[in-house]
Amino acid sequence: MRSLRVQLTLFGLLLVALCATLAVVMVVLYRSSAGAQVDAGRAVAEQSCRAIAARYAQSVPGPSAAAAAPQLDLLQVLLQLVLREAPHVEGGVWQEQGGLLAYAYPTYEGSGVKRDVPAAEQPLIVELVQRAARTQQPQTDVVRGSREALIVAACPLVAPARDLAAWTMTRTHAGALAALGSLYTGLAVLLAVVLVSALWLGLILRRGLRHVGRLEAQLVQAGDDSVPTLARTGVQELDRIVDSFNHYRSRFEQARAQLQLAAQQRSRDQRLAALGRMTGGIAHEIRNPIAAMRLKAENALAGAPARHGEALAAIVGQIDRLDGLVQSLLALVQPVQLAAHCVDLPAWLAERLAGVERQAAQRGVRLALRHAGPAQARLDPVHLARAVDNLLDNAVRHAPAGGEVLLSAARTPAGALLIAVDDDGPGVPDALQPQLFEPFATGRADGTGLGLALAREVALAHGGELRHVARAPGARFELEMPWHAC
Repeated sequence: MRSLRVQLTLFGLLLVALCATLAVVMVVLYRSSAGAQVDAGRAVAEQSCRAIAARYAQSVPGPSAAAAAPQLDLLQVLLQLVLREAPHVEGGVWQEQGGLLAYAYPTYEGSGVKRDVPAAEQPLIVELVQRAARTQQPQTDVVRGSREALIVAACPLVAPARDLAAWTMTRTHAGALAALGSLYTGLAVLLAVVLVSALWLGLILRRGLRHVGRLEAQLVQAGDDSVPTLARTGVQELDRIVDSFNHYRSRFEQARAQLQLAAQQRSRDQRLAALGRMTGGIAHEIRNPIAAMRLKAENALAGAPARHGEALAAIVGQIDRLDGLVQSLLALVQPVQLAAHCVDLPAWLAERLAGVERQAAQRGVRLALRHAGPAQARLDPVHLARAVDNLLDNAVRHAPAGGEVLLSAARTPAGALLIAVDDDGPGVPDALQPQLFEPFATGRADGTGLGLALAREVALAHGGELRHVARAPGARFELEMPWHAC
């Protein structure tokens, strides 16, 4: 039986059968209990005694007959007629002067006719009929024993002297023992069914948990980037889940392979596109100085010798420009080797502003420094200075006359070091923003577009990032990197 659904269904049916059995046992126990038998016997005894009193009252025609002595034959016949309708009930008539006058037990199941009142019960019978005659009220008494219960009922009869009473008696036999035996049997059956049900449920749960634990172990033991193939458990419901998971795994692996191919293709396309843009930028940056040097050389050769010095000076300037371009390209393509050490951050920031003071003064731009960060930080001052200097140079170039460039440093809520450069110029054009940090992406005619690319590489080398935040007006560049205490 491998279906968990079938097992649980059978277990539910077993519980239903258990409840039904319990209900039947309780009904049987109630009907066969000693208390129910005593109540039934008491009702029969009291009803029989009332019937004797009613029949006797009908047989006495008037007060004179009631005053006369009771006729024994009449009493005997009356007892026989009434008690014949009450199985296992015996009874009689008692009078104060005559004692027990009549007795009858017509349903006695012995070998002969029972005519004598049981001697052991006579004291109880006499006491009860005396009380009934004296109080003129029916009386009932129950004497419980280990094997049976004795039930005696007494009721007064019509008599001017109030000295006449009838009595009835019955016994409940081994009903209590039978009820007790049924109770023990029922409890034993119920206990056995409960134990079997508990063991069965425990086995089902143990098997299910063992299979679930095995599946969990297979998933835990799998690598971080791999999806394992789960083994079937043998339980139909769990195996459907396992098959669905394995089917999902195959589709996931196919999708991941396709995604990897697409990522590789996209990476190749991006590299080719970047290489194309860089090649075009390098060709443009090299062609302009070469053309200028050629023009100067041709003009010098065609002109007077006095102009040769001026031409050579211009050619040297263009060579310096090419050299700077080559140095920037080398810095961009070569990995940044950091030499981090503790730096006095306020002094280092002030040094950065001092480097662009002359340029800012020529353009009429104010410089401001706001430092709310730590006094010291562990960083590479040379490479980071190159990055911040490029940001300040761009900000001064784009700030309007009378504008302001702000250099600030602070700690972020996450604990990083944030260095920001703000200007109030026209901002970065929307068309340039997607390629802002790519080489040769520039909005200036005299720019190479390598400054922001170099600054981003320095930020990445420090474990941080460089981002542009648009302002109105102006632009903001934020260099965020982890802060390391000295």
